[in-house]
Amino acid sequence: MNRQNAAREGQEVFQWFLPAAERGDPYAQFNLGLLYKHGDAVERDDVRALEWMQRAARQGLAAAQNHLGAMYCNGRGAARSDELAARWFGRAAAQGDPAAQQNLGQLYRKGRGVPQSDEVAFGWFYRAAEQGLASAQNLLGECYLQGLGAPVSHPLAMAWFRKAARQGHGPAQLNLALMYRRGDGVEADDAQAVCWFREAAAGGIPAAQRFLGLAYANGHGVPLDMARAIAWLERAAAQDDAEAQYGLGTLLASRQGPGGDERALDCFQRAAARGHVQAQYWAGVMFANGRGARRDPARALDYYLRAAEQGAANAQFSLGVMYAKGDGVARDDALAAEWYRRAAQQGDASAQNNLGVLYAGGLGVPHDDTLATYWYRQAAEQGHALAQYNLGGMVNSGRGAERDPLRAYMWMVLAASGGQSWSPLAATTAAPGSEEERHARTCVAARLGANGGPWARALATRVRAARRVSPPRQAS
Repeated sequence: MNRQNAAREGQEVFQWFLPAAERGDPYAQFNLGLLYKHGDAVERDDVRALEWMQRAARQGLAAAQNHLGAMYCNGRGAARSDELAARWFGRAAAQGDPAAQQNLGQLYRKGRGVPQSDEVAFGWFYRAAEQGLASAQNLLGECYLQGLGAPVSHPLAMAWFRKAARQGHGPAQLNLALMYRRGDGVEADDAQAVCWFREAAAGGIPAAQRFLGLAYANGHGVPLDMARAIAWLERAAAQDDAEAQYGLGTLLASRQGPGGDERALDCFQRAAARGHVQAQYWAGVMFANGRGARRDPARALDYYLRAAEQGAANAQFSLGVMYAKGDGVARDDALAAEWYRRAAQQGDASAQNNLGVLYAGGLGVPHDDTLATYWYRQAAEQGHALAQYNLGGMVNSGRGAERDPLRAYMWMVLAASGGQSWSPLAATTAAPGSEEERHARTCVAARLGANGGPWARALATRVRAARRVSPPRQAS
């Protein structure tokens, strides 16, 4: 019954506007255009909406000029024309219409239909913001925050964000929260950040819902509450926020309980489909380990490849492992070396160590002890225990580097202090009873004490400072 009443009232409104519009009343023409534009009381018709907007706009009605500009800007009722959009926005803006001023500013910011100019955009945003338009106030705050058309000013950015936020503008509430979270121009304040995240989240802003969920997950500004964390992340994920889907996936994957892995995998796959690189990697991890689904190396390989081709070092390393083992794909040491190299060049310590292993064994690459030692050292200096052990062995035997039992001992101590129970100590780094062994023991005994880790780390720092090396040329 209510729908019937609404439809009848809509028809009455339409019938009232139509004759007035045909007589030339610009306000009736504008409202008739709105009815056609939104499909209220009549079937939506962009062409007729454009026609009525044009009639009202030509009579100087600013609101119609702004709407006409928006229709040209979006290609509704006519072919898209940024030039015509700018012309009509300009006419309405010159009359002081704040929405048109903001829209014209956006065209200048993007260089659509007008020469790109952050300064001109800033001017139009400022005019609209001064009239109280919340969205323009938020845009003006972003200009001050990023230095677009005006010098960077965190206090002014915060002032304009606050004006818009107090009007209930969600994006401004989010921006204000982020400034408090980062400490931009103010002392970082997690409690204030959460306050504004909550306001924006309640208004349905997915990024704010995500940040609020993460705040509960980490206890930042609020007590730790995993149930609320999951609830807010789920709201954002339901709006296809890929970061929220990924965050929810990692949270679920880390929790014990039935169904957690299945839900986590679903989240990773949804985010992966939207191009989220780390979600692609973690979907691969789940399939590789049979978590949330039957183990499927082929699908794991596919997800790893997607992330690896976008530069994810952890995915590149995982691809290298799969090719090295022949897991889900034919074993190929050359491809393993290539993917390890890509990850190693980004600083992935495990990839650096594994690449060293390939060079030391001549697997998929020419045998090259110098390159093996170089890559072991890169990983060892990041604290990779296995690489420290491998480097100690190379240095002790003089493979790829000058033989140095004392430094070999140092790397072995570091490997052992890193938890490698199989790592031998000084007695195996030099021939028993040799002058080298006695020298190593004498030097170490004076400084080692009960725990060799701190001394070995100090020595490692000195060695690292003294030996800055570049990658040697690959053997041909």
